[in-house]
Amino acid sequence: MLLAENNNFEIRHQGRIEVICGSMFSGKTEELIRRLRRAKFARQRVEIFKPTIDTRYSEENVVSHDQHSIVCTPVDTAESILLLSSDVDVVGIDEAQFFDENLTEVCNKLANNGIRVIIAGLDMDYLGNPFGPMPALCSIAEEVTKVHAICMECGSLAQYSHRLVQSDRQVLLGEKNEYVPLCRACYKRVMNKLTNESKTGLMH
Repeated sequence: MLLAENNNFEIRHQGRIEVICGSMFSGKTEELIRRLRRAKFARQRVEIFKPTIDTRYSEENVVSHDQHSIVCTPVDTAESILLLSSDVDVVGIDEAQFFDENLTEVCNKLANNGIRVIIAGLDMDYLGNPFGPMPALCSIAEEVTKVHAICMECGSLAQYSHRLVQSDRQVLLGEKNEYVPLCRACYKRVMNKLTNESKTGLMH
């Protein structure tokens, strides 16, 4: 019995990094909330963070597109997560792509201190480029879960977040009116069409 308890202690206090990534509407936040709720059910001490910029559904909750939510602490910088994560077993971070590159170092420090770190975020921006600290986080993580949405054009698995509104800003908070998930083939076709239309417009 004592051996089992010691093993359980080691498992609970073995630091690790888990990344949940994918396109918009792929269920990243849903999966993050599921894992965090399981940790709470196991009576682990859990602290959840998100960037203050994300106020779409709530300022003080992590909320999925399906309206499932969990209370969190909004922070301006990655370093703030370190300061607010004392005496916890699990740290959850949503919308990780909006944080600065220091998030990678912060997560490494947390994991090295025996904390389980669960991160959710977009791995690509609307142009299909790697987004913020997400590539680095994937490289240092013990576990990376790639989740997919459903392509709104053909119904295949989607990994691209196509922006429907005109804006050159990389960071543009949005929902179903601003973005749709697309598979590789449909994303390529739509982007080629937009490029051709842009060239035609310049010629006129």
